[in-house]
Amino acid sequence: MTDRVIPLADLRYAARIPVVPADAPRPDGLLADRRDRPLHDLRISVTDRCNFRCSYCMPKEVFDSQYRFLPQSSLLSFEEIVRLAKVFVAHGVRKLRLTGGEPLLRRQVETLVAMLGELRTPDGQPLDLTLTTNGSLLARKAEALARAGLKRVTVSLDGLDDAVFRRMNDVDFPVADVLAGIDAAAAAGLGPIKVNMVVKRGTNDQEILPMARRFRGTPVVLRFIEYMDVGSSNGWRMDEVLPSAEVVRRIAAEHPLLPLEAAAAGETAQRWRYADGQGEVGVISSVTQAFCHSCNRARLSTEGKLFLCLFASEGHDLRALLRSGRSDDELAAAVGGIWQGRDDRYSELRASLPGDDSAAPRRVEMSYIGG
Repeated sequence: MTDRVIPLADLRYAARIPVVPADAPRPDGLLADRRDRPLHDLRISVTDRCNFRCSYCMPKEVFDSQYRFLPQSSLLSFEEIVRLAKVFVAHGVRKLRLTGGEPLLRRQVETLVAMLGELRTPDGQPLDLTLTTNGSLLARKAEALARAGLKRVTVSLDGLDDAVFRRMNDVDFPVADVLAGIDAAAAAGLGPIKVNMVVKRGTNDQEILPMARRFRGTPVVLRFIEYMDVGSSNGWRMDEVLPSAEVVRRIAAEHPLLPLEAAAAGETAQRWRYADGQGEVGVISSVTQAFCHSCNRARLSTEGKLFLCLFASEGHDLRALLRSGRSDDELAAAVGGIWQGRDDRYSELRASLPGDDSAAPRRVEMSYIGG
């Protein structure tokens, strides 16, 4: 048997320095891209490191002991993150999500939460401040995060069977500790809690019903995510995608479901409630039912590269502007120009792309810009 070699482009530095338009208008909160999509949601990666090695995100054969993560000097400081977040809020962002890697690995992340919690929209409203985590450190961090001003958490959990979960995270981490983290988050008031399960056919799809049973009748919102071709290292194959329609069919066969309206514009999940009122589930179908037309999210990497799509190959180096002494007005002008030129819609085009994309630019890794 030969070792599998997966090429991984170093996309951490593959970014252009944005142009600062000389005559850009001041932000008015109404920024739109070329497809008339507003800028509403900013996802901020605070670290490229993670203590899990999930095969669909950070496979161990790529992210091994020899892999070079970003040095501390490359990371945006908390002050730089807050400064950029303030620029995005002026352009219409109302939701900030901290992500990674595993964001709870960033030292003193609760300090950053408190700093971001002080930001306000132009009309004086607090932001929707959330965090996505694998749950491994949540039991010890939940109370401090809540005190700092975090509103909600989303926890990644790919199965309840301990053997399945340990294989999925590939570091032998027990599922019981993640469940304890979810309980701690609930006790700290970080709700409504969302639990995300990436479904990979033949790997963990047998966990769909146990997961539904576990969280049915609780305030937790369980969401099932189609296995996606994010990055270039996970060996993605279409035959390992279980369509969300099949997930809904399996759950509804045991517990009838009724559709719900979207809770907010640009929401990625299709929502369903149990017909007997025992809770809610959602499905995120970026492979079989693309939602590019309503995508209002931007992603900021841990060292300040702005990406306009989860499947992007190139970013925009905002850190270079920050550290060259540009003013907030100039940063706002640069961000406005980038978003106005946005035309990304990878998921809508996926089916029409060549089957062999080996010559295409390597897509950025999810562990680098967050899911």
